[in-house]
Amino acid sequence: MVSQEALRKIDLELKKYPDSEKRSAIMSALRIIQEEKGWLSVDLIEYTANYLGIPPVQAMEVATFYSMYNLQPVGKYKLMICTNLPCSLSGSVNTAEYLKQKLGIEFGETTSDGKFTLLETECMGACGYAPVMIINNHKMCANMTIDNIEKKLAELQ
Repeated sequence: MVSQEALRKIDLELKKYPDSEKRSAIMSALRIIQEEKGWLSVDLIEYTANYLGIPPVQAMEVATFYSMYNLQPVGKYKLMICTNLPCSLSGSVNTAEYLKQKLGIEFGETTSDGKFTLLETECMGACGYAPVMIINNHKMCANMTIDNIEKKLAELQ
């Protein structure tokens, strides 16, 4: 189900914690498996929990709480737009609407070519740079005006 390389990486994470606290590695373990598989099915979440020796519900709680985990297949580029109040006041609603129109999808959908998934997300702690977008959980893009969106989409093509 999961490669030996992924399990080796999880084992390295487990070494950071006492044996009695293996559950502390759940976020890293889920991230490692998601990087390999692209998303986390219920079976993969349960597999991860069993590997760590924790109840599956604990792994499910983590996977469903944080927006960085993909609980369904996503496009090559997962675009997450913050729509909390500070970002909204700085234009994120317009940013989101522009992206929906440009990509032809709504929040939670993926373009027909499988390239982009658009998600609404909670605060990213970068209110001073609003509106903010994160690409694939790792790259934060600030001041996402329409011009900046066009530049970013061109880079991703």
